[in-house]
Amino acid sequence: MTEGNFVDYVKIYVASGKGGKGSTHLHREKFIEKGGPDGGDGGRGGHVILRGNKNLWTLYHLKFTKHVKAGHGGDGGSSRSTGADGEDKYLEVPLGTVIKDKETEEVLFEITEDGEEKVLAKGGKGGLGNWHFRSATNQTPRYAQPGLPGEEVDVILELKVLADVGLVGFPNAGKSTLLSVLTAAKPKIADYPFTTLKPNLGIVAYRDFQSFVIADIPGIIEGAAEGKGLGHYFLRHIERNSTLLFLVPADAPDIKREYDILLDELRRYNPEMLDKDRLIVISKSDMLDGELKAEMKAELDVAFKGHDYMFISSIAHQGLQELKDKLWRMLNS
Repeated sequence: MTEGNFVDYVKIYVASGKGGKGSTHLHREKFIEKGGPDGGDGGRGGHVILRGNKNLWTLYHLKFTKHVKAGHGGDGGSSRSTGADGEDKYLEVPLGTVIKDKETEEVLFEITEDGEEKVLAKGGKGGLGNWHFRSATNQTPRYAQPGLPGEEVDVILELKVLADVGLVGFPNAGKSTLLSVLTAAKPKIADYPFTTLKPNLGIVAYRDFQSFVIADIPGIIEGAAEGKGLGHYFLRHIERNSTLLFLVPADAPDIKREYDILLDELRRYNPEMLDKDRLIVISKSDMLDGELKAEMKAELDVAFKGHDYMFISSIAHQGLQELKDKLWRMLNS
């Protein structure tokens, strides 16, 4: 999937159908002069329904859909014939889609399972025909109910990708490179900041045909909460991850400080992110010799105070199997 095709935020106006009106028909037939009321009910207006689809990974197919309207219910007829129900409109969305009211930002619901259906806008109820209003004192009612109007709402569809592990790091920390060697994903890799502009997903193949999903999001910088860099726009994609992998390059001036900055930006975005399992990974460690790595390890043992960390090199394929083993244990503990 190219970056331009990854869409995770769309605004749509939806309107359900109005109900059909009831009939005021009076029965007429040869040899039956006063057959009485037999007007049928109006049909229900069409719903607008969201349906989860596990084969979708983006909201791109809805990018240019600004208005969605369901069909109106048919009017009731003679012989107590009920009008046809309005046509329902189905919108297929990827799993992990959150639906919000545009005006209030209130979360209405979310779609997390394949085939799950939620009614976004309910169709108006059809009106009752005059047959329902007959009585001993009103044997020929000449009135019926009109159909009820449908619902109209402006909504925001926001995708939060469903992945097991989320990569967190500064630009050029090596997140995309790590994703490319652990999975079959082919993210854009270049030697300049903010190469990654959209989240990338990859499936890590593990032992005995098992696997887990890893997500690479654009790099965070200090001050992202104030909108610097790409801001916090993509951090929603790691809200669902059970494990966060913090990637800090071995040539960073101060590894502990970079980790603290990343942690603080996550806290400012959503304090609950700090409750997730964390693993600190020192990338680009192929540039370290044994003596330098030993010195760095002694410093990090004190700095991280019991937090799990490990050294890897994506280019030299060092420590990758140990990393997968560690992540698998964390995901299944």
